[in-house]
Amino acid sequence: MDKQLKLGIIALVVGIVVTLLTALVNVTPAGLTGATWYGLPLPWFIVIVYPGSPTRIRPLRLVADIVFWAIVVWVILYVVSKVRKK
Repeated sequence: MDKQLKLGIIALVVGIVVTLLTALVNVTPAGLTGATWYGLPLPWFIVIVYPGSPTRIRPLRLVADIVFWAIVVWVILYVVSKVRKK
């Protein structure tokens, strides 16, 4: 398997895991009542505080976060692989 493809697959998998872990990070803006926002860098998981209200997942923001974290991880892996070669 090509090394770049392998780095890309690893970066995507780790990006998905990191994105799902950011669902544990409360990023609700100060003063906002009625909902709690989770996810970094974009809030993609929204819990409505009212009893019986559904939980919302914003799919485009979720995908954007996965792409963001996959790129971050890919850059880190790429730099580490270049440093190791030296």
